[in-house]
Formats: sequence, structure tokens, C-alpha cells
Amino acid sequence: MYENTIRYIKELYNSQDVPLSVPKFIGKEKEYLNECIDTTYVSSVGRFVDRFESDMARYTGARRAVVCVSGTNALHMALLLSGVERNDEVLTQALTFIATCNAICYTGAQPVFIDVDKSTMGLSPDAVKDWLSKNGEIRDGQCYDKRTGRRVKACVPMHTFGHPVRIEELAIICDEWHIELVEDAAESIGSKYKGRHTGLFGKVGVLSFNGNKTITTGGGGMMLFMDDDIGAKAKHLTNQAKVPHRWEFRHDHIGYNYRMPNINAALGCAQLEHLDEFIADKRATAKAYAEYFKNVPGIDFFTEPENCFSNYWLNVVILKDREAQQGFLQETNDKGVMTRPIWELMNRMPMFDHCQHDSLENTIWFAERVVNIPSSVRCL
Repeated sequence: MYENTIRYIKELYNSQDVPLSVPKFIGKEKEYLNECIDTTYVSSVGRFVDRFESDMARYTGARRAVVCVSGTNALHMALLLSGVERNDEVLTQALTFIATCNAICYTGAQPVFIDVDKSTMGLSPDAVKDWLSKNGEIRDGQCYDKRTGRRVKACVPMHTFGHPVRIEELAIICDEWHIELVEDAAESIGSKYKGRHTGLFGKVGVLSFNGNKTITTGGGGMMLFMDDDIGAKAKHLTNQAKVPHRWEFRHDHIGYNYRMPNINAALGCAQLEHLDEFIADKRATAKAYAEYFKNVPGIDFFTEPENCFSNYWLNVVILKDREAQQGFLQETNDKGVMTRPIWELMNRMPMFDHCQHDSLENTIWFAERVVNIPSSVRCL
């Protein structure tokens, strides 16, 4: 049934077996890695850690960037820095990768799942505003859930597959309700909303450099800050809260071993040098897909939202229903084209099935129709 589409994707990638998203190494990765080995600076001390942070701050426009060993660690630290504590509630989306909710639970807080927009696949400002108008109240300068009595401390939107949410509107709502905004920008490096890089609209923004991301450090994450003081605190806490000294080991806080090794940062520095090329290539692939799927009945290609510049980390097609989605997944994977459904919705997993949620109407609609199709860099 999908023979022509399978043939088109194989021709686009000039391969009979097409993966979903694999890294591209075309620069100085080996040179920088060899320097780490030759100098023995392969752990958390070394020039590439500092360089990667400064280069990424410059690229995104952040005042400061702090690397971590994973995006999940970075999100956990971002929530702690935002004051999220045990028994708090955190507003987020059920349509996300599990790391978002795991990080919330690491703090002892409870996720509350709010619907997404059809235009972005990300957290809907309208749905957040509606939930807060029904359930929220301000007491002593903080937001509380009237039904549970818990404090609603933070809101974590996720820029799904690299497409920015309506982040300015969410920022206004969070400010009105005294809620901290933490951006899960794990998938959206290089994406912008109204010309501003994702991850810069809240208290902290978080990026991921996992092996399947637009650029990779093998594994790794980063926090972005527009406040130097909070960034400095993040750097301190992620380095075991060690007080600097030439030889003594003193610590002044419960710290975390979330430090990215120099060898990973070296890979990141080399990858970052080609990020704009990677994104241009991915956007060209998305444009080709958009043109092709205009003429394919029953399949729509998802394009970047209004006011956005998307990195198209993973390309998305939307089938007409659950049956068509499953049929497409079956046939493409059987014939050498790797495709994947959207993640299992968080509220359907046993560890989160007790959590509050709204109707999730759009969330469920996407879950029954979305398929990710091959999205690796092609032409470089």
C-alpha cells in the first residue's frame, strides 16, 4: 500500500536500509578526541568543557550554559534550581519522552498532564490557562491546586520534535500565576521562536546531545540561563558542590555528579562547528518531504508552526487513524525504512496513571496518528 512512499524515502537517502536518525561526523571529532587522549584530560576537567559551554552560550544567545552528563540530569537540576520540592505539582504534557516526567519525579513532585496544541504538538497555553482557572489559586504569592492543596511550582513545556511551542504565551501565564517556567528544549537545538532560540524564555532551558539528536556528544545535556548567578549555582551543584581549592576537598551543599567529561565535550565542540549545516540539510529534507506528501492521499506532513524556525529534528507524518498508522509502521519497517510511532502517552504508564490530567483531546489524536520518518542529515 505504501510502496511508492518507501521507494521515495530510499531514493532520498540513496539507501535500501534507512535508519530513523543517526549522527553525522564530518569535522574535527577525531582530532579533538585524540587531543583528550594525548593530554590525558578525558574526565570532567579539560578545555573542551569550558569551550563547549561558551560556544553554546554564544550560539543560542544565553548568558551562560552549563553542561551535564545527560539531558535528564540537566532537567532534574533545572527543576531543583527552580525551587521544585517534594509534593509540589508540575504542569507538563503527556506527549513527551519519559525523561521529562522522570526528572519531575526525581524531585518528589507530581506531574500534571495538560493538552497540546494541534499546531505545535507542544503544551497548549489555552489548555494551561483553562486548567489554572478551574484548579489554581494564589496564596501568599504562590500558586496552589485547590483540589489537592499542593503547590503548583513549575511548568515544563517540551518543544516536540524540534517544533517550538507558543512559548511567549506560556511565559506570560506562568508569570501571572507565580509559576516557574522550565523549557524542555532537548530536541530543539537551533530552533527559534520569533527569532529567539528555544530554552531562553524561562528560568532554565535544557538541551540534549544524545546520539540521535541534531548534534551529539554521545550522551549529554546542557542548561541555558539568562541569569549569570543561577548559572553559576548550577555549575557549582553539578560539580559535587566542591569549594574551589588547590588541594583540599570541601563541599558546601548537597551536590550532584552531573559533570560532562571533557571527552564528550570535545565531540560536542566539533559537532557544533557544523550545526548550521546540519539544520540546513534537515530543513531541505523536510521541504522535500512536504512537497512529496502533498500528493499522497491520507498522509499529511507536519510543518513548522507560525512564528517559528524549526530544526526538524524528527520529521512527522500524520495518518488518518490508528489503523492506518499501524499499517504504515508495519510496512515501512518490514521493508527497510525505520519509522516510529510517537511515545506512549505518559498518563497511560503505570507509574503515572494516578496523575491528574485534562481531556488530552489533541494529545490522544496525535498518539493515534503520528509516525516519525527518517530524518538523518543526508547530503554532507
